Amino acid sequence: MKPIQKIGFGGGCHWCTEAVFQMLKGVSVVEQGWIASEGEAQEFSEAVIVTYNAEEISLEILIEIHLYTHKSTSQHSMREKYRSAVYYFNAEDSEPIKETIRSLQSKFNNEIITQTLAFKNFKASHEAIKNYYLKNPQKPFCETYINPKLKLLIQQFTSVTIIEALTHIK
Repeated sequence: MKPIQKIGFGGGCHWCTEAVFQMLKGVSVVEQGWIASEGEAQEFSEAVIVTYNAEEISLEILIEIHLYTHKSTSQHSMREKYRSAVYYFNAEDSEPIKETIRSLQSKFNNEIITQTLAFKNFKASHEAIKNYYLKNPQKPFCETYINPKLKLLIQQFTSVTIIEALTHIK
């Protein structure tokens, strides 16, 4: 296995998803935008592409963080825009992703609805909204929606969180 890997995550607002993965050790790049798969998932949905070093952070931990930091058990009315998914770039990653999600199900009260989908296409966000949290941590949106997700990282995933980047969070 190559140490540098790519994986896509979709679930909630890409500002939130981007901020979560930017705060993790072993993650080198987070690309914010929209991802499309195939079949019923061929329409673009808000998501990020995460480039990470598998020797520093495991795919299993990334998936677990993803499931905890968006509504991975909620089939709400905005699912077309915010598809709950893990997008794989290599077909051999599909089954390990599915197995990880199955193994994490016992930690959740409701059924995880997160799909495992093939990555097909990506449209990057325009420059003005990339790195939204890093540019705007004091904005009400960030304080209301992103900070609680980052607090969860500090509390439950301390060993893989860049704590010094989050000292402003109370």
